[in-house]
Amino acid sequence: MDSSVNTRPLLQRSDTDSDFDEDPAAIRTENNDDVIIKDTKPLFNSWEPADRYNIGYIIFYILGTIILLPWFFFITAEEYWMYKFRALSTNVTLTEKGRSELQACFTSYMTIAATVPSTLFLIINPLINHKISLNVRMIGSLVTMLVLFIVTTVFVKINTDSWQYEFFVLTLIIIVALNVASAILQSAVFGVVGRFPSRYIAGTVSGQALGGIMAAVAEIVSLWLGASPLLSALVYFIMADIFIVISILSYIFLASTVFFKFHSKELPRQGSIQYEPVIELEKENPIVREICYTGILKKIWVHGMSLWYCFVVMFCVYPSITVLVKSMYEGNGSAWNDIYFVPVVTFLFYSLCDYIGRLISGYLQWPEKRSWIIGVMSLLRTAFIPLVMLCNAQPRHHLPVLIASDWYYIAIIIIFGLSNGYLANITFITVPKIVAPHEQEVASTMLAAFLGVGIACGSGISLLFVKLL
Repeated sequence: MDSSVNTRPLLQRSDTDSDFDEDPAAIRTENNDDVIIKDTKPLFNSWEPADRYNIGYIIFYILGTIILLPWFFFITAEEYWMYKFRALSTNVTLTEKGRSELQACFTSYMTIAATVPSTLFLIINPLINHKISLNVRMIGSLVTMLVLFIVTTVFVKINTDSWQYEFFVLTLIIIVALNVASAILQSAVFGVVGRFPSRYIAGTVSGQALGGIMAAVAEIVSLWLGASPLLSALVYFIMADIFIVISILSYIFLASTVFFKFHSKELPRQGSIQYEPVIELEKENPIVREICYTGILKKIWVHGMSLWYCFVVMFCVYPSITVLVKSMYEGNGSAWNDIYFVPVVTFLFYSLCDYIGRLISGYLQWPEKRSWIIGVMSLLRTAFIPLVMLCNAQPRHHLPVLIASDWYYIAIIIIFGLSNGYLANITFITVPKIVAPHEQEVASTMLAAFLGVGIACGSGISLLFVKLL
């Protein structure tokens, strides 16, 4: 039993107090291992380090953006990939769309290479996260993404015409590795942010949508400037490199703060924070709580299935069907109808509305405790599948065009994006509140797995819907 008792007045600060003791009720023991907070009055019941200047919120926003931002830039550079895999000989057999064999199959192979490994790792991550430290998962995945994008950036300036097939395979390998790293990063970020107040979760999820906006703006600016496919891709990839470097530096700074250690439970591993009565200063072994995965799943399965179905509906038609929707006035010589309609309406408008929906959910957190309402709202989004497919998507061979108006299509895209952003964010905000504190990280990583499986399922179904047009 530790016999050392501090007889100083409770609010008096000694010369030996460190900067860590921001709360006057926190007193260190002689071995300086533990911080004992004497809970004598209600005044000292809830001490918590402050997030000065909202730096923690901003960094989580950046981390949310970086999860999908590199991938957004990767798929935005479609013209670059078509240029790299173009037909180099007149003897090459072209498809009915005038594409080479590599051009025709690249998008499908890229989708498989992205979704399959990402989904597998999102499912595995909740089971192994506790065996690998947070810093290793965060920094390791970010550094891996940086290296892969630097390699991709270098290849923009390398002539690969003489070894197209080898470059095709190498690109798919990079995509697989990139999405594995992204899945690890996503699980780590959502796992740790689940321990923070709900506004930090909202900020992280909103950051994901911001990545889509930035990629869409980059594409529109590239079209406006008339940049070549090589120059556009070089700009996309360099921007991704810069953002990943910023994310690494931001996380290293955040991980060093007391605010982060307090919420992420990293602080007690070195020196534990104990809330004890004044008389009892005896050190006790920390309580080890066992994680029950099935128990957590029983608590969150409605939210998880709602999130899963939300993204199934989204990826059934976006972007596979929406990218085919043309303006009813296409071909009249207007740049808006011929050049900017798809990138602005399909990508920018949708990403903006998705982002706004996530912002709204940060302020209007309804319904928090009625999970069945979230499930019903997710099921109602099924209506967007026939609505989008009946718009002016071309070419088509089976279904008629019943919604030809550009304005009706724009209205559908706006509501589609708003509902997706709101439901996705409200689910991530609600789940940490319905599980025990020690279950929050696993519950959040499980949600990330539901999200990943939803993307994979929706992407697979979209191939069938394209055939049904």
